[in-house]
Amino acid sequence: MNLSSVRPLIRSALDEDVGRGDITSEALFSSSLKRGAQIVAKEEGLLVGVEVAKEVFRLTSSGRVKFAHSLEDGDLVGEDRPVLIMEGSVLAILRGERVALNFLSRLSGIATLTRRYVDLVKGLEVRIMDTRKTSPNLRVLEKYAVKTGGGLNHRFGLDDGVLIKDNHIKICGGVGEAVRRARERLSPLLKIEVEVENLAQLEEAIDAGADIVMLDNMEKGKMQEAVRRVRSQERHILIEASGGINLQNVREAAETGVDFISVGGLTHSTMSLNFALEMM
Repeated sequence: MNLSSVRPLIRSALDEDVGRGDITSEALFSSSLKRGAQIVAKEEGLLVGVEVAKEVFRLTSSGRVKFAHSLEDGDLVGEDRPVLIMEGSVLAILRGERVALNFLSRLSGIATLTRRYVDLVKGLEVRIMDTRKTSPNLRVLEKYAVKTGGGLNHRFGLDDGVLIKDNHIKICGGVGEAVRRARERLSPLLKIEVEVENLAQLEEAIDAGADIVMLDNMEKGKMQEAVRRVRSQERHILIEASGGINLQNVREAAETGVDFISVGGLTHSTMSLNFALEMM
């Protein structure tokens, strides 16, 4: 992870939480008081965000907090396992406590959920992907968490790939016309992905030369037929399944033979992993 790219996000989070200062801690402790502290996992999961948490405390202490021990992103943690041990100004540690824990909890929750999906489709030639349904301004971190959990990143932004969706199709008047316009106006080096909701739209997409088709909210039978039709083509077309896929049905979707399964829930509705900071 490139910390320089996420440092402004960390500063913004600290500005939001600390404001003009931690008036409680500043009333109770002198600026010279130093103590040790540790961040402890309170449940099992996949750890992500250690370097972000360290950067939080570096910023609150002007780089004077010392780290005695830390795990690494991607490590599995269990209940009551120390994740990060540090020593420094009590005021600096307490100023960074909530922001560091928020980042750790959110990112570790995303990675842990992603790993559950990945484990459920083991043995099949399919990849689990995220979407753009991320928290505002935290996309780079949340997609990093998905990748650490074993998932694949879809587009980072609208400038990162061609994906023709339902509103594009509605305005253009059909799947075929939308794909044709994109093919005429964009570089031939760009792959064109198009969302299809039924088999008729799938045929339009194939005929128009789409490189990737996204099967949107298709039930198993239609998805199987869509895969059969795509695989019967002479040219190679990638297949993504999306919409309505969860932990209960992801294996079933994967067994249809699609190449990718995108799950918005990896980032938009994941549960945070529980961590706590304990002064020593």
